[in-house]
Parts: sequence; structure tokens; C-alpha cells
Amino acid sequence: MSSEDRGVDGPTVDGCTERPDGYGTLYVVGIGPGLPHDMTQRASDIVRTADCIIASNLYQEFLRKDGTLPPQSAAVEDVSDDSDVADEAGTVLERPDGRRQTLIRSSMGKQVELAREAFERVRAGEDVAHVSGGDPNVYGKSDLLFTMADADDADDVPIEIVPGVTAALSGAANLGAPLSNDFCTISLSDKWRGWEEIEEKLRAAAISGFVVVLYNCWRDYERAVDVLREERADDAPAAIVNDSGRGTAGRNLDDETETITTLGALPDHSEEVGGMGSSIVVGTHETELWSNDFRDYLVTPRGGRDVEDF
Repeated sequence: MSSEDRGVDGPTVDGCTERPDGYGTLYVVGIGPGLPHDMTQRASDIVRTADCIIASNLYQEFLRKDGTLPPQSAAVEDVSDDSDVADEAGTVLERPDGRRQTLIRSSMGKQVELAREAFERVRAGEDVAHVSGGDPNVYGKSDLLFTMADADDADDVPIEIVPGVTAALSGAANLGAPLSNDFCTISLSDKWRGWEEIEEKLRAAAISGFVVVLYNCWRDYERAVDVLREERADDAPAAIVNDSGRGTAGRNLDDETETITTLGALPDHSEEVGGMGSSIVVGTHETELWSNDFRDYLVTPRGGRDVEDF
């Protein structure tokens, strides 16, 4: 189904909104941190109506929870042999209204091939939803698609980024209001940059008074905490969030969990830092532990304001 049929504006191409004749659109879709209830309506609409969906097994599983993606039993055709990415091509699914969508399995080692597959399908007139967890611009897939488009001279392919809720925002909502003042996110993955650069960013963030949200915490999170403790007091409130937005479908430990602690005590919680779905929030000297009759929260005020200031 084309962008016009879906009732949404097409992407900008060469300064205008017209796409090349016969082309579809490549949507890089942020589906939020976990289950479909945290998706934006636009993201849901695009996944439900795209001609082709590229998504990992995990994201396929999430998208099936509420019917955003048809169940595996809806497969009516195997198209693996017709694709340049072989077994990644997967199947054709039929939705309850009779519309068909091609589902392609995304995997880490096939991202270049998958990008090229997406470009060719768009040129053939298909709308493609390339699924990214969280938000595509927060350690997601948006830069990959632009890098591939540049490398393959695919500047004729319309690309639109569909924002999603990143884990920092979802986890912060679970905790209360820890990000109400200035904050930053820092990935601990050293796949693309060395530890020296990561350490420099951690130190600068701590000195500057940012609330810090750490991603990819299965990589040297204790080492990162050590750097933050050199510049920030041990009693600064902190929290570990696992599988935000995933409920009982979490992959790290048991379920979606939040553990409120302090910066100094974070190393004592190594068993609660489960993997890719774990993020850590480190507050500042202004962050407070606030409680009501139901639970504890973390709150970082926006400044020295009181009720009258509002």
C-alpha cells in the first residue's frame, strides 16, 4: 500500500514531496522498547500496511502480541529462493482482510544485504518497513540505511524515519521523573569506538551535571560506574531498568523490573544487569527519592522551583 493510500505525507525528495514514479518508500520504523503498547500510532500503521517488513525474530515476536504483525500461521508462501538474502527472505503473510505482506527476517550479519534488498523493493514500488527497536536515531538503524544509501548511490530511494520511544524514556517513566532536567545517553559498546572515548564522555557528563542513562550495560558497566564515581558522589540516586516496556516478555532476567539504588551501590547489583535490555540511570545531586503510599520514585527537579513557580 502506497503512502498516498495510507493517507500520510510522503518523504522529501530533492526539496519536494514528490517521489519518483512507481517508487515506494523506505520507512525506518522505531517500534519502541518492547511490546506494541509503547509504539506510536504512526509506527503501528506503517507496519500494518507496508508491503514488506524487515524485522528480527525478537521484534517479530513482539509485533505479533497484538496483531500488528500477523501470526506465523498466516504464512501462505515461502519466498526464500526469490531473494538475494536467501533464508532471510522468509515468507508472505496474509492479513485477515486478505492483504499480503512479505516478512524478511533481519539478522546482525546481513544488514548490508538487507539494506540493498530494501532499496530494490522500494524501486519496484513497495513500501518497506525496516524495523528498529526503540528509536531509529538512538543506537538504532537510521545511520546504517543512510550510510548504505550513500555507498550504493541510492539517493533515488525515498527514506523516512519514524520515531519511537527509546529505552531511556520508557525506563524513566517507570521510575518516575528522573530526566526532568538535562540528561544524556551513553552507550558502553566499544564496537565502533574505544574505551578511552567512552570514558571521556562519561567523565564529561558526570562533571557537567547531566543525569546519565547507560545503554549496552553488559559491556563493562562496573568500569563505567567507577568513572562516574570519580566525579559524582556515591549517594547519588541510581536505578537499573530491565526490559522496559516488555512486561513478562523480557529476555534479560525474569520480567520487566526496576531497582532503585545509589551510584556507590551499583556494583553490588551485577546480577540484576541482564544484557542488551538493561539500562542504568544515574542521577545527580539534585535527584531525589520520592515516595507515596504505593511505591518509591526518582525525581530530578528542573531547578529550584516550588509550587508557586508553576
